[in-house]
Amino acid sequence: MYAIISDRSNQATVRVGDVVACDLMDGAEVGSTVTFDQVLLVGNEGEVKIGKPTVEGATVQGEVIGEAKGKKLTIFRFRRRKNIRRKTGHRQRYTHVRITGITA
Repeated sequence: MYAIISDRSNQATVRVGDVVACDLMDGAEVGSTVTFDQVLLVGNEGEVKIGKPTVEGATVQGEVIGEAKGKKLTIFRFRRRKNIRRKTGHRQRYTHVRITGITA
C-alpha cells in the first residue's frame, strides 16, 4: 500500500516504513506522532483511489525520528562591470518522519 501526501507545499510518495524529510515542525518531539490529513492518492494492489483534491477519510500516520540540516546552498549575486558581488548561503532544516500506517 502506498500514498501520495501533501505536506505544506511539498508532495511525497510514501509507504509504511519509509522515512520522509518534511519541513521543520516546531515543537515536534522525538517519538511523537504526526498525522498527515492531505492524502492526494491511495494505491493498494491495483486498486487506486484518487482524491478531488484529497481522498476523504484517508490519513497517514508517522513517528518523528529527529531533526537534520540539508546540504548547504551557496547563492552568489553578480553584476558585471558594476563591482557588485554578494555571496550568501542557506541551509534548510528538516524533520525526519518514519511512516507507521496508512488508512484509507
